[in-house]
Amino acid sequence: MTRRLGAVAIALVAVAAVVAAAGPSAAARVRWRPRPGLRWQYQLQGKVDTSICAKPATAKRANDGACVHPDVWVIDLYNNDGTRPNAGAVQRIHARHAHAVCYVDAGTWENWRPDASRYPASIRGKSNGWPGERWLDIRAIDVLRPLIAARVDKCVKAGFDAVDFDNVEGYANDTGFPLTGPQQLAFNKMLAKLVHARGLAVGLKNDLGQAAKLRASFDFAVNEQCYAFRECTGYKSWPDRGRPVVEIEYANNTAAMCAAAAHGRRDAMHKALALKPTPWVPCR
Repeated sequence: MTRRLGAVAIALVAVAAVVAAAGPSAAARVRWRPRPGLRWQYQLQGKVDTSICAKPATAKRANDGACVHPDVWVIDLYNNDGTRPNAGAVQRIHARHAHAVCYVDAGTWENWRPDASRYPASIRGKSNGWPGERWLDIRAIDVLRPLIAARVDKCVKAGFDAVDFDNVEGYANDTGFPLTGPQQLAFNKMLAKLVHARGLAVGLKNDLGQAAKLRASFDFAVNEQCYAFRECTGYKSWPDRGRPVVEIEYANNTAAMCAAAAHGRRDAMHKALALKPTPWVPCR
């Protein structure tokens, strides 16, 4: 027997159909919105250590207070074999009631990635200084969008809560291509929309020169050494708008750096450039 649907029921069915059309990931997820005040761990090499516990920089003595755990882990999309997404590590992070952020390189080509052969040689530019990496011609946005979307889909399937895109300031570097600021803005906004459409949060890595223009498109910012380079004031408006600034510093100036980070309400840590599990010294 067929039942007649009331107006409200018909409306609900219509909404459900629209959500379903957006894809299963968008339908099933509610975007995580990180807020300032969390402890972040940034690890891109080695097996993900979800048991890490360290004394914060605010501990004056070795026996002053208990060690602390991260609230958020930024880890690579892939595990140590370089081919399988880091789903197991994400599960262990979630078991700690913490969040997992998927590291994805958007602005350079990496010759060791499983999809490296899908990137046309014509859009690979100069080396960015790291072995096996080359800048990409972000003007080829229609070529890059589906390649990056496929990576983000793997982040979704692995259960990540957010994506951290790297090398998104090619316009300010010697890439081998005549990139402009407006082209970089268009590319970065495309990245943010791509991630949000899949129900994940998204972070802006560096690109301090465009941070003010991109703040509304991104949920958090990640910066390397803004204290060392004396440019952290460029992020002042982010915590003001509820968007955390994750600060990674490599120099041994932890006490001074943490004092400045506290004043600027940035979530800072001391790491080594290799970005292995340790050292990890959160400011608080």
